[in-house]
Amino acid sequence: MQIQVNSDSSIGVDSDLSRLVESTVNHALKRFEGRITRVEVHLSDANSDKFGTQDKRCLMEARPAGRDPVAVDDQAHTLEEAVRGAAQKLKRLLDSLFGREEARA
Repeated sequence: MQIQVNSDSSIGVDSDLSRLVESTVNHALKRFEGRITRVEVHLSDANSDKFGTQDKRCLMEARPAGRDPVAVDDQAHTLEEAVRGAAQKLKRLLDSLFGREEARA
C-alpha cells in the first residue's frame, strides 16, 4: 500500500510528520493492505494566519483495488489528532465497505 502525503502551503511536511502519517495509516489500515493500492493524505490549516481551534484538517482518500476511491476527513486542534481521527474514520468506512462486499459473496 503506497501512502502519499500532500499539504497546503501553510504546512511543511518534514520527515517526522511524514513518518507519523505513514505509521498511523499503516497501523489503522494494516488488515486492508492487500485490498488498497494507495492512500492519499492531504493536510491543511484553515486558519494558517491566525490561531484557531479545530483548524487543522486531514483528508484521506483510499483507493481500493478495482473500486472507486473513498474519502474521509477530520478536523482537530493539532495535525496529529486530525491524522489519527481521519485514519480511524477511514478504517470504519473500509470495514463497512468490505463487510458489505463479503456479505454479498
